[in-house]
Formats: sequence, C-alpha cells, structure tokens
Amino acid sequence: MTPPDAAPYGPPCSDPSRTRLLVLAIAASAALAIAARLLTIDWLLWALKPLTTVLILLLAARRARGPYARAVLAGLLLSLAGDVLLIPEGLFVGGLAAFLLAHVAYLRAFTRDARFAARAAPFAIVAAIAAGILAVLWPRLPPGLGVPVLAYVAMLGAMTAQAFARHAALRTPATRRAALGGALFLASDALLAIDRFHTDLPLAPLLVLGLYWPAQLLIALSIEPAPRAAGPAGGNLSSPPSPR
Repeated sequence: MTPPDAAPYGPPCSDPSRTRLLVLAIAASAALAIAARLLTIDWLLWALKPLTTVLILLLAARRARGPYARAVLAGLLLSLAGDVLLIPEGLFVGGLAAFLLAHVAYLRAFTRDARFAARAAPFAIVAAIAAGILAVLWPRLPPGLGVPVLAYVAMLGAMTAQAFARHAALRTPATRRAALGGALFLASDALLAIDRFHTDLPLAPLLVLGLYWPAQLLIALSIEPAPRAAGPAGGNLSSPPSPR
C-alpha cells in the first residue's frame, strides 16, 4: 500500500549524497549570511539570507510529495518572504505576518497524522514559556504592536507544542526532527524579540540566525523521503530510498 504522503511512482527519492551536499551548502550560506549581518555588509546579507532559505526549500522539495510535504513547503515559502521583509527597517509587521502564516502552514503539517493537542503536557509547558516571554516583552512593546505580537506568539506556541504532541504520539525519527525544529524556532524568536524590544544581546545575529536555520532545516528534514516503488514483478521503478 502506498503511504499517504507519496505518489506511487512519481516523487523523487532523496539521494543521501545530494542531501549531504545541500546541507553543507546551507551551512556555508548561513555562516556567511550571519557574518554579513554582524559586519553590516548589506548587499551580501540581501543575497545570502534568502539564498539560505531557498537552499532549505530545495532540500525539502527533493523529498516525498504529499499533504505533509506541501504544507512544509508552504511554510518555507512564507518564511522566505519573512526573511526578505525583515532585512530592511520598517517592514517588521509584514515579516511578522509572513512568519505567522508560515507557522499556520507548519501547524497544518503537524496535524496531518496526529490530532491537534492530542497530548496536553507540551501545550501546558509551551504556554508557560510563551507567557513568560510575553510578560518580559509586554511593557517594552511599541504602541500598536501588542496584538500582532500576541497573535504571533500564540501561533508559534501552538506550532511548537503540536510538534511535540505529535512526536509523543508517533515517536518516529521524522517527528523528533520536527519537534526539535519547533523548539529551536521558539528559542530563536524569543531571542530576536528580547534583542529587539528589551535588551541588546551580544552577537544577537549569531544567536538568532544560528538557531533559526537549523530549525527550518530540521522541519524540512521531517519530510519522509519517497519510498522505493516496486513494479508488478517486484522490480524497482524508482531509485532506492535513502537510509535513515
């Protein structure tokens, strides 16, 4: 029986060697983008910040197709828009909205095979963390940003908690990667918000982006590679699956 997130013969399988090359390219692009941000080399940041997320998109697109993969790809595309909107000053709310929609897409992915809030503990823990972050930030938020930030934190928290609830229910390597990705996303955004609205953090771009891109990469890698498709006589009609 064909898994629900893979077409019978069409999807490309993930080639381990190409996946490794893409991961290395992502790491190199991310490191240079962080250096560009720290050194205020604007043209290089404009080039490499979107490129890093595009490379993660390419990695995700090479893996199995299906409802889960499509939702993750939508989240990555919206994140790419958010990456670009957050580079210049003055487009923070637009970037916030793009990332909020990205978390909606990830939440959609994480509810494809697990009921929303199937485990209460992750939601209670993440809600406590989110409440603590909001308590620190709220007095320092500029006028008009309270509602957008509250909505964003609620969606980010729901995405992260659902990733952990899903892993608690399914316990697979892929769900573990998604849960860790959600946790890193929450940590990255918490540091970003503290640096922007509360206290200047030393080497903030290294901390924020150094957590952000691994988070996106782990979520991309939570897409299961396309399985080997067998023909009527048991022969393979596509390349073999990558080892996990």
